[in-house]
Amino acid sequence: MSAVPTEVVVGYRDVLRVPHATRLLVCTLVGRLPSGMAPVAILLTGAGSGYGSAGLLAAAYLLATAAGGPVLGRLVDRLGQTRVLTVSALAASAGFVLVLVDGGQLAGAVLAGCARPPLDATLRSLWRPLMPAPEHERVALSLDASSQEVIYIAGPLLVAALAWATSAHGALVATAALGLAGTLLVASAPPSRQWIPTPRGNIGFLGPLRVARLRRLYLAMVCAGVPMGAVVPIAVHTADRLHVPGLAGVLPAAVSVGAMAGGLLYGARSWPGSAYTQLVALCAAWSVGWLPMLAADGTVAAVVACLVPGLAMAPLLSVAYVITSRCAPEGTATESGALLVAALDIGCAVGTAAAGGPGGPLLLPVSGTAAFLLLTVCHALGRLRLLPTTSARRRAA
Repeated sequence: MSAVPTEVVVGYRDVLRVPHATRLLVCTLVGRLPSGMAPVAILLTGAGSGYGSAGLLAAAYLLATAAGGPVLGRLVDRLGQTRVLTVSALAASAGFVLVLVDGGQLAGAVLAGCARPPLDATLRSLWRPLMPAPEHERVALSLDASSQEVIYIAGPLLVAALAWATSAHGALVATAALGLAGTLLVASAPPSRQWIPTPRGNIGFLGPLRVARLRRLYLAMVCAGVPMGAVVPIAVHTADRLHVPGLAGVLPAAVSVGAMAGGLLYGARSWPGSAYTQLVALCAAWSVGWLPMLAADGTVAAVVACLVPGLAMAPLLSVAYVITSRCAPEGTATESGALLVAALDIGCAVGTAAAGGPGGPLLLPVSGTAAFLLLTVCHALGRLRLLPTTSARRRAA
């Protein structure tokens, strides 16, 4: 009598034991620190000419990253990782230095944003060939999604410490140096140097956008990204309403702490249902999780309320990464991941811009609900198309 096969349980230790996995994860985090440091450092650097001008510089940097990421991702898919990562890291560092030059602030911010190395997308394109099994890849993506929250917790704190110890200019130079060092360490790693681009399929100029499931995913991630951008201005508003200025920084950090915990919990075990079904459920949890925040009437209640949606954020992102990896057309693994990041960046920009209005707090649950409804309706319509009509069933009979 044959034995019943048991499910292989993969833990974080199994993933980190894979050769080069720890180096790639840690160095990618270092290389991506400018994502959390640069907006704050640019604001501090340009504060001398007014916070309005400094805010425009930071916004230009964020919009440039959303525009440049997919382009660099396509170049990686065609030319390989080493050359594109190295050149883009050097160009981004030059852009940060140009921000410090009188008259070159805007051009420098745009250059630094457009040339930001697509380390998140390149790392996720490495997990599949590097990991021995799909379950290892799922756990690695979950670890990646939860650990990236360190960037948005440590980045602003590091900028503040460097600006206090040296100057705002010194903080921006350190931002450029950390991004360059981390990227070069990733680009020189054997898996990155040995990564061979796959011939691109006949998918035309639109690339991954020709895949219907990816288009739906990207649009849903724009909706899901709105609360990520709205939480900072809403935290400032909540701090003013409760007369506790420190909450402006504590509440976004609480969301990130919750995301780290949720991501680690999600990756620690297997969950029922397909990845798409899990994404729908997590979008619902992401939306409903913001409701306690709207009702919070005290400092402790507001901090605890921000932990709740964070629990769903990193699992939501990790499942989105899995779906992107599985649905990416041949030869577009990096570009597909970069488009996902760009969709989230666009959502963040919309949330940041719209959160200042009178209905700003309602963006938190409403935008998450929009992502949930979009995925649910598209999933239902997709299943209906697979069901034969009555006349078709009769012809088949």
